[in-house]
Amino acid sequence: MKILLVEDEQKIADFICEGMQTKNFTVTHCADGNQGYEVASKNTFDIIILDIMLPGRDGLDILRSIRQIGIDTPVILLTARNELGDRVQGLEMGADDYLAKPFYVEELNARIQALLRRHAGTQQHVIEVGSLQLDCINRSINYQGQSVELTSREFSLLEYLMRSPNKVLTRGQLLEHVWGYDFDPCTNVVDVCIKRIRRKLTSLESAGKMVGAIESVRGTGYRLSPR
Repeated sequence: MKILLVEDEQKIADFICEGMQTKNFTVTHCADGNQGYEVASKNTFDIIILDIMLPGRDGLDILRSIRQIGIDTPVILLTARNELGDRVQGLEMGADDYLAKPFYVEELNARIQALLRRHAGTQQHVIEVGSLQLDCINRSINYQGQSVELTSREFSLLEYLMRSPNKVLTRGQLLEHVWGYDFDPCTNVVDVCIKRIRRKLTSLESAGKMVGAIESVRGTGYRLSPR
């Protein structure tokens, strides 16, 4: 699960990042509004957490702008100003929830989980490719009644491949979506992660047909084919 956090107060950003990472979320942090908008508009996230008071663009301006360009990612607004006007304005502009500082990270996590459940009603959360099923809410994978445990990165990579079956995805696309926009493009982490996923899938007793499901496309990337 990928979260964009736009928050200029470093201490608050640190405790949110730490709390979210313990839940196996991948958090991208931006400390000013201009950078936050750029990252939000050029990348895909599952949740966006926006502080209202930011240097550069404020949180409401970012929210208005991303909704205008068609980004419907669930948004939680954060602010130190627990005023009715802020809450109403933010919700009318398309925010999905609102949390006033100070707050416990457990409450933020509970609101994220609730938003994901609500959003699941409008977005497919169980992905099926052949006999392989991926439940994005429970973070589980099933193949003909058997399951295998994946790490957060492995799960996100497999989910990305399964959302575009039979489509070749480049290493750059996989790296940007799963690891983040600022990751070293020369790294081989994609290949290493694919190798681990293949090994886990083929370890299933009934998964003989899964051998070769994730195909290497020479010089380009990978493609997942139904089995």
